[in-house]
Amino acid sequence: MTDGVGSGAEDVVNAEQAAAWNGYEGRHWADHQDRYDAINDGVNAPLLDAAALAPTDRVLDVGCGNGRVTRLAAGRAAYALGVDLSAPMLERARAGAAAEGLGNVEFVRGDAQVYGFGEAAFDVAVSRLGVMFFADPVAGFGNIGRALRPGGRLAFVCPQGFARMDQSTVFAAIGEHVRLPDLSRPAGPGPQALADPGHARRVLTGSGFGDVAVEGVEASQYWGEDAEDAAGFLFGFGPLRHWLREAGADARTEERARRAAVEAFRTFQEGGGGSGVRLTGRYWVVTAVRPAG
Repeated sequence: MTDGVGSGAEDVVNAEQAAAWNGYEGRHWADHQDRYDAINDGVNAPLLDAAALAPTDRVLDVGCGNGRVTRLAAGRAAYALGVDLSAPMLERARAGAAAEGLGNVEFVRGDAQVYGFGEAAFDVAVSRLGVMFFADPVAGFGNIGRALRPGGRLAFVCPQGFARMDQSTVFAAIGEHVRLPDLSRPAGPGPQALADPGHARRVLTGSGFGDVAVEGVEASQYWGEDAEDAAGFLFGFGPLRHWLREAGADARTEERARRAAVEAFRTFQEGGGGSGVRLTGRYWVVTAVRPAG
């Protein structure tokens, strides 16, 4: 099944990302796979529809994490390969594929910016929120482009500006008690790296892609059974744990911030009871093509 896939698991240029995704953050995502999928699954259909997978396609899933999109792609295509830096998440991805009895899906650990994919080994590359973390995005997308056959397609989802996400109101409430970084500013690799459509187009064009298109979509995010549950989950989130430490928040300060998050989440609690907390996420679905010539 690895025909056309090279090697490169030992080559990592995004060292900080590798450390995070193989440390606490990666373990948290792996241990709470269902919770993160409940937040992000709303973009699966727009992403896969944009990818326009055919039954004969070979698919590369970049930053596959726990493998949700890789497995969905494998259900529509001939073969799917997921690549990610995170060993804990890849363990979950492989277990999920085995549980679903998928024989046409594989996962490899590697840095997609430099991984040795076979030249023109894939028909389509996809990514759900996994391509915003390249130290050098032009190099990263260039490497993905080389892995696609001429005329091959790229489709990915990334967040719009942070202020466009309902969760920004929750972080604003937390920020009343704890100093947080300015989450609306792209500062290198991170969720906001491709939030500016113009920048995304320039990156893709600079990496050799053509026919770049950007379309906005909204998707529901399920955060928990009630506001307390949602806040408890958020306060286990790796970046927030890091920011609380950086701010020197003591237990009392952290508890005040958590209570503020509960109140903010409560405004999104359906029916005012325990029927679920749903926020709206706003994303870009970006598509491009490796030129045939």
